[in-house]
Amino acid sequence: MAKLCAEDNIAMTPYSSLAGGRLSKRPGETSKRLQEDSYAKFKYDATAQQDQVIIDRVAELAEKRGVSMTEVSLAWLLTKVTAPVAGATKLHHIEGAAKAADLTLTPEETDYLEEPYVAQRLVGVMAQNTPSAAKEQHVWSTGNQKIQGR
Repeated sequence: MAKLCAEDNIAMTPYSSLAGGRLSKRPGETSKRLQEDSYAKFKYDATAQQDQVIIDRVAELAEKRGVSMTEVSLAWLLTKVTAPVAGATKLHHIEGAAKAADLTLTPEETDYLEEPYVAQRLVGVMAQNTPSAAKEQHVWSTGNQKIQGR
């Protein structure tokens, strides 16, 4: 898809740019979200082993550069897209995202991050948003809900 979008000058905006926190936590580090977010586990656990290679490389480059993993991850993503969506629940999340705009990775660093990447099948909303999956139960709303108090 990235190649088609580039050829046709179509912007892409990834919505889970830090993979539910996986690209901002050093190996062994955890958070409440990593422990309890069942939808993120559904999306990422099946490829955790191959993803760990890239996560380790992000951590290594962050250590080498003296910056956060968030900065490295988003600096890389900013070489591919204009506006990644990164969630923030704490001030340091916003600070890391802002600092990423000032971090420029070398071509060698970019290659190092991309070299082990293996294309993955779509999961989550994008995979489920198909005619064949329309009648299956999903985690998002079907549009029949009523908003209370209005």
